[in-house]
Amino acid sequence: MKFGDKLREQRKKRGLLQEDLAAAIGVTKWTLANYEKGNSYPHDRSVYSKLADFFKVDVNYFLTEDEEFLTEAAQKYGRKGRAQAVAVLEQAEALFAGGELSEEDQIAFVHEIQGLFLDSKQRAREKFTPKKYRFMWDTETE
Repeated sequence: MKFGDKLREQRKKRGLLQEDLAAAIGVTKWTLANYEKGNSYPHDRSVYSKLADFFKVDVNYFLTEDEEFLTEAAQKYGRKGRAQAVAVLEQAEALFAGGELSEEDQIAFVHEIQGLFLDSKQRAREKFTPKKYRFMWDTETE
């Protein structure tokens, strides 16, 4: 589940309006709406902490979107595919150790890497799986 979806879910679960939550964490209603739509992410890391404190959840709940990616990799490509996905994420994190990209750019980069990983796994499956076995995956995706 993506950051915006988690945020919207938590807000609605508590019956809050966007204006109320925005005021509580110190952002505008429009900023909060853009977070929920997935159009933007908080530039200031403290916003994540404020959200976590407000909703009484671990800050990592809002920061991590990788679990969905890892689950999808495991479902489509098994244990080995999940292990490869973990390695891709770890290597991407190592790239950011210098801290030269903004947090929003880091998230965008990781999303692109995740998409490329899943696409390349699918192309490899199509290219290297004998035709007589391909029907197995075609029925799984329908």
